[in-house]
Amino acid sequence: MTIEVNADGTKTISVDYLARVEGEGNLHIEIEKDKLKHVQFGIFEPPRFFEAFLQGRKYTEAPDITARICGICPVAYQMGAVHAMERACGVDKIEGPIRELRRFLYCGEWIQSHILHAFLLHAPDFLNYESAIHMAKDHPDVVQGALDMKKIGNDIMDLIGGRAIHPVNVRVGGFYSAPTVKEMRGLRDEIKKGLDSAIAILDLVKTFEYPDFDQDYDFVALRHPDEYPLNEGRVVSSSGLDIEQHEFENYFEEEHVERSSALHCVMKNSRRPYHTGPLARYALNYDKFPAHIQDMAIDVGLGPVVTNPFQSLLVRVLESIYAYDEALRIIDDYQEPDAPFVDIDPQNGPGKGIGITEAPRGICFHQYEIGRDGLIKKAWIMAPTSQNQKMIEDDLWKFIPEHMHLEDERLQWHCEQAIRNYDPCISCSCHFLNLTVKRS
Repeated sequence: MTIEVNADGTKTISVDYLARVEGEGNLHIEIEKDKLKHVQFGIFEPPRFFEAFLQGRKYTEAPDITARICGICPVAYQMGAVHAMERACGVDKIEGPIRELRRFLYCGEWIQSHILHAFLLHAPDFLNYESAIHMAKDHPDVVQGALDMKKIGNDIMDLIGGRAIHPVNVRVGGFYSAPTVKEMRGLRDEIKKGLDSAIAILDLVKTFEYPDFDQDYDFVALRHPDEYPLNEGRVVSSSGLDIEQHEFENYFEEEHVERSSALHCVMKNSRRPYHTGPLARYALNYDKFPAHIQDMAIDVGLGPVVTNPFQSLLVRVLESIYAYDEALRIIDDYQEPDAPFVDIDPQNGPGKGIGITEAPRGICFHQYEIGRDGLIKKAWIMAPTSQNQKMIEDDLWKFIPEHMHLEDERLQWHCEQAIRNYDPCISCSCHFLNLTVKRS
């Protein structure tokens, strides 16, 4: 950290590196006479051009290419891509064991991503440690337990996807190969152990001191009539929106902001930002949680709607418990499909398809246009973090005035923690944030 005091009394504090945030971003704060004048949360990660270089590729290549967008949540991009491509080819739904395997694969991603964030990236904030490595000196069982729980998610992805990072077994129409009943049940004991560990560690998380910071959010998530959403559902909001996925572009819009290489997203009618992710899913689908997980939520002090973003940590652990629980259900009910995929033909569809799934960080939107030759003519992908970026900045405008009395280092800590509430996956590779504070 560097501190610079100008002749006019303006003080600039710059922090070059922030661990526990995935990607490159910066936070600029200006305070003048104890009043907040400016907040700017910027993303300066270089554009990655995935939408551009998908053009001209075969529709069958989309799952493998989009998986490379993220090393932590590749399944979200793969599932969004396959659903969109199938709809472009005239297939709205695929049922049976293939659907269950997709859900099982997504459970693995939720487990490894949520556990990584909750205990290795975010928990150090609440326990006043610089990192999980520093935390491990005093809490080795917590850190080792988190690594073990995360590995179970990776093992699920490895079995179904062919490998844990950037899975290679996913294809339009299903999978290249399907596991046997024996292979699925071979993970059962491991998943049950992970479930027990997640339930036990919830007792630790509920003891954390969560800042009092309830906000009036417009939550947006998928909602399915029969289950907590992963791959399917209508798009709903806490303000009453209830639409089919193909209507998404009529209600949501991306805006270019000069300071950011990620687009800001707003609701078209209100021009307001919206909140997507665990809090939104929880608020809009609480009734789809099994009764025993609802009881756990009550036990840790949560109601059916949570509006404090710092408590997203609790919700992530509850969603992890659900993912373990759902994975066990799928294993117990699993029957091998007659074939691991359904034949898909671009000649049979409208040539345009949308797929929206629930990434760990929120809804992941894919839209593609393809020709009769199966080549991609246009691609549009909205990542959860770009949808949340404006909401993160909104939180900071409200959070900082309540904490301006703190010394700059402590203010930085709390601002970083407020950003980490969203588990922002800025590029899903780099790990630092630049912070600038100006006081006059």
